[in-house]
Amino acid sequence: MSDFKSFLKSGHTPTLFAAFFYFDFCFAVWVLNGAMAPFISETFNLTPAQKGFMISVPILAGALMRFPLGVLAQYIGRKNAALVEMSLIMMALIGGYFFISSYDHVLAMGVLLGIAGASFGVALSLGSGWYPPRYKGLAMGIAGAGNSGTVLAVLFAPPLAMKFGWQAVYGLAAICMLAPFLVMIFLAKEPPDIERQSFRQHIACLFEKDGWAFSLIYVVTFGGFIGLASFLPTYFYDQFKVTKVEAGQLTMLAALMGSAVRVVGGYVSDRIGGINTLSAVLVVVAVCLVLCGLAGGSLVATTLLFMLCFAAFGAGNGALFQLVPLRWPLATAVAGSMIGEIGALGGGFIPNAMGMSKQYLGTYFWGFAAFAAMALAMLVMLRVMQIRWTRTWAEKGGRARTA
Repeated sequence: MSDFKSFLKSGHTPTLFAAFFYFDFCFAVWVLNGAMAPFISETFNLTPAQKGFMISVPILAGALMRFPLGVLAQYIGRKNAALVEMSLIMMALIGGYFFISSYDHVLAMGVLLGIAGASFGVALSLGSGWYPPRYKGLAMGIAGAGNSGTVLAVLFAPPLAMKFGWQAVYGLAAICMLAPFLVMIFLAKEPPDIERQSFRQHIACLFEKDGWAFSLIYVVTFGGFIGLASFLPTYFYDQFKVTKVEAGQLTMLAALMGSAVRVVGGYVSDRIGGINTLSAVLVVVAVCLVLCGLAGGSLVATTLLFMLCFAAFGAGNGALFQLVPLRWPLATAVAGSMIGEIGALGGGFIPNAMGMSKQYLGTYFWGFAAFAAMALAMLVMLRVMQIRWTRTWAEKGGRARTA
């Protein structure tokens, strides 16, 4: 408890809260199409492959928008960048409420929802910018726990869609976005760790091995989280024939685990090291994914396995972003945006892999198996890369250097 009090005193709590709140609502908007996928699929009579592609579009669009927003934040400030982004999100949601009438329109709306997915790097950098290196893992974990917005989307969007129609949910979401917008205006303060670098310096991390190593690991931890969180309502609805609302509630149980444990992942990584934490996470993810594919006949077993898998995803996300500010202390926002961009692109792999597996092989198992194999490949890469990391910029296991 005393250590947590020291953490609170070392930074600016209102800004950390504003960053969390901003990311939470943006994340909810980002996964709206996934949360409402059973309704949208029924309206347009979509095939499994079409469902997977529709769910992946916001994920892919959000990934591609992250790096430009991260760069913009370096020039106009992270707080201002967040306000600009939320203004665009509200306009996009209003457009979705009035103009969607076909599957192509849903895909176009998915691109616009991707604006919300660009918030990740800015939110984490804004929230952790006031904190010293030894507390950045925890600060990023708290800000990053805004991925609990998935819980809001899958819990509230289905019953609202049932009562008012799924298109009306876009309009309601636009109104809700006013809350984080106002919180950001009145509570957040731009952190003092201003990154004054040229554009060439900003993009330098794109050409480093470490940047790509982090990005590929994040494909598993965050890509797995966002990809599965978006696809699970469809999976539960199709595989177990539950109602659309029940599918959202079951998804909520898994997503809640991932969001809550993210903070724990950052906290534990500050103490035992992000490398050690990530190693354990990748093993748990691979095992859980294979077992999820094999447990397709049991709703209870599948739900419990997804909860464990998402807990591992959350811990892995917290662990990885404990390492990012250690590796790039003067370019955390841009490095985080770049890593988040590649990681979120990986999230687009899961819905498509699951949809293709179901449509052409008659089972979802091979979609799970493919992602489990990727997790094991990333574990091997991590154990190789950590040898150099612990000799240059991190202590053994991935802890922050004290000197």
